[in-house]
Amino acid sequence: MNAVEQQAEFLNWKIAPARLNASQAAWYLGFEPHEITILAATGLLKPLGHPARNATKFFATATLEQLRRDEKWLIRATDAVAAYWKDGNARKRSACGRGGAKRGEALRPVAPAADKIAVPQASPAAAERE
Repeated sequence: MNAVEQQAEFLNWKIAPARLNASQAAWYLGFEPHEITILAATGLLKPLGHPARNATKFFATATLEQLRRDEKWLIRATDAVAAYWKDGNARKRSACGRGGAKRGEALRPVAPAADKIAVPQASPAAAERE
């Protein structure tokens, strides 16, 4: 079953389970699964318990239901996701120069052209040996 089918099946459940994983929480709130980590990192979404950094995070369905109905929280969450991508794109642009690379240009500086490379000259001692 692919992700779209899983999402459709999950959203058709009459009763949701008490805790949801990150993908299910994203579907429930209307976000993308990768945006849940952004919301958790900014403190807008709290996982249950104290999971390790590499552990699966679960979220309480009752809390998600409250957040889903809170328009102010949805605005803050949407703004947090937008700010994350805005900052990331700004870092990319600043790393490669003024305003970023234009279409067809390289993102990183390229090596100088062959005609501008200094060719080492033979030393006078080497010329005498010949």
